Amino acid sequence: MTDRHVFEVVASRDVHVGRILALRVDDVRMPGGAVHSREVVEHLGAVAVAAVDDEGRVALVHQYRHPMGKRLWELPAGLIDHAGEDPLGTAKRELVEEAGLEAADWAVLVDVAASPGFTDELLRVYLATGLTETERVHMGEEEADLEVHRVPLGEAMHMVLAGEVINAAAVAGILAAHTALVGRAPTRPADAPWDDRPTAFTDRVANR
Repeated sequence: MTDRHVFEVVASRDVHVGRILALRVDDVRMPGGAVHSREVVEHLGAVAVAAVDDEGRVALVHQYRHPMGKRLWELPAGLIDHAGEDPLGTAKRELVEEAGLEAADWAVLVDVAASPGFTDELLRVYLATGLTETERVHMGEEEADLEVHRVPLGEAMHMVLAGEVINAAAVAGILAAHTALVGRAPTRPADAPWDDRPTAFTDRVANR
């Protein structure tokens, strides 16, 4: 078998380094020897939670997303703030902060590459069951406008297929939760390895 081409980065330069992401341009050697530039957005990585109650309803949040210019239906979700943060711990925190919920049982549903053509952003979506209500914490200006709804899982799945839910983590998480709970497909343990978790931006911040 012929050896596969190694896409070597021969040069790299930063364009922007912000609070939650960085934009760099890599010069990459392609098959045949030519070098082409590729823009890469480094991201912290994030988690989302498909929290399903005993009545089969999933918690959805309706919140404003400025790049889209409108409110979107999403799962409770948030950024992994630093390299050492446990993703499951982040998921538990975000479920409380955004939905006012805690869960007794956790599992990994899916890992989602948001847009691998230009960013290393990856989201891990958890399934949370055995829900109890707790005090919701408002952490920011956008979150103060956030609304929480509990939607029957089957109805949420139809919202996805109708194009009413377009957030990538929500689309994947709702369909995966329906498959796991209704189709009885297996999930992964809550502490399952996450080999593709993005590290470039957190490493950059740690080395400042």
